[in-house]
Amino acid sequence: MSIKHKGSCLCGEVSFEVEGEFESFFMCHCQYCRKDTGSAHASNLFSTAASLTWLTGENNVKTYSLPSTRHVKSFCSNCGSALPNVQMGGAFLAVPAGSIDTKILKRPNAHIFVSSKADWDQDLELVPMIEGLPV
Repeated sequence: MSIKHKGSCLCGEVSFEVEGEFESFFMCHCQYCRKDTGSAHASNLFSTAASLTWLTGENNVKTYSLPSTRHVKSFCSNCGSALPNVQMGGAFLAVPAGSIDTKILKRPNAHIFVSSKADWDQDLELVPMIEGLPV
């Protein structure tokens, strides 16, 4: 039985299903991933065998390829949420981990491009953790 994951964007206009295994799970700290997520890193799942099916809203999916790089980002044109994209002529699937609605059992393999980490991205486990909004 093949693993199936369902996912969607923030506004719910786009939904998708990924069938198959993810071979790797990386948290990328490169300058491009920090820019396009607005965060310390991008968390992406990768597969060369899984298949992507758009369930709803495929016409809202936009893809941006940064010229002269291998950096590609797909997103919902309505809410801007990161979405999966197929690269290298269909041979490679990249899925933002935060776009998955089902439980992800795979643990991250590694942080990558750590030489590009943001200056403030140090010892974050020491920063106080709050269950909800700060009061």
